This record gives sequence, C-alpha cells and structure tokens, in this order.
Amino acid sequence: MAWWRWEQGRQGTGYEKLLLLTARCPVAFDVYILRYRCGAFAPPHVDVAVGGRHYRLNVLLWAAAAGGDFVCDGATRRGARLVLFRPDRDSHSVSRVERGTRYVLSIGWVRP
Repeated sequence: MAWWRWEQGRQGTGYEKLLLLTARCPVAFDVYILRYRCGAFAPPHVDVAVGGRHYRLNVLLWAAAAGGDFVCDGATRRGARLVLFRPDRDSHSVSRVERGTRYVLSIGWVRP
C-alpha cells in the first residue's frame, strides 16, 4: 500500500489507483482515486471482504471520451455520477476505455 503514489490495480488490466486515506477505526475504510487510461478496464469480479459487509461509493470525477462504463446490476443506489454498491456481493466491472481517461473517487468501508 503506497500513499499518494499511483499503483497498478489488482486485476492487472491497466487501471491505476492512488490511495488518499485509510484507517481501521472506528470503521475500516479507504479512499482512492482510480484512473483508467485508454485501453484500461476491469473485468467482472467480486471483492472478498474480511470481517463484515463491504460497501463502496464511487463518484465519477471525469468520464472517458469513449468507453469506461461501470457495470453493476446489483447496485444499491445509482445516480448520474454516483453509485453505491456491495463489491463483496455484487459482480462489477468497467468496460475498456476506448478514448480519453476516466477518473473515479472511490470510498469503501466494511461494517461488521
């Protein structure tokens, strides 16, 4: 885990993450900026959560010019730029960015 430094995402599909903040108390949480450059994507997956239910709020900061669409049929709440979902329960993905760059503020927490 590297603070304030871009790292490759876990899927190894070209997206990058920048850790802004994390803590374990009073509730385990993290805050990232995710960057999807041209060609980057995230395949359908579920994130394993340890110790409770995992929630994530994604805020679209900048949409790609083409592609880079977030897909999650089980989202709890969805708006034009916001999506609240359970990554430990709901399969989610991002389509390949065809043009431009996609930026997302991603805030996650685990409830016991």
